Amino acid sequence: MSKELLYAAVKAADDKRAEDLVVLNMKGISLIADYFLICHGNSDKQVQAIAREIKEKAHENGYDVKRLEGFDDARWVLVDLGDIVAHIFHRDERNYYNLERLWGDAPQEDIQGVLNQ
Repeated sequence: MSKELLYAAVKAADDKRAEDLVVLNMKGISLIADYFLICHGNSDKQVQAIAREIKEKAHENGYDVKRLEGFDDARWVLVDLGDIVAHIFHRDERNYYNLERLWGDAPQEDIQGVLNQ
């Protein structure tokens, strides 16, 4: 179940031209979620469009969005899909928070196959 939702979220972000998509496998590392999807947009509007698309694709696939935070400010939008948490940053904020370094012990998932579909 997690993988199907994960791939739908990755595809949704990619469809809205999210940049530098990274998926961290958080199993055994975080109690919050199995996967973190991290990406960024280059403007407030793009960040919001990415978050909106992830939310819509989750609903289309029969999944609920547990929480959506930061949408109005569009600096760091968190879309909580349960097993998956999408972190959509504004480009400037992504470097500042650097979640990939913070969770550096989490292995990255290979998502190239999903992006090339």
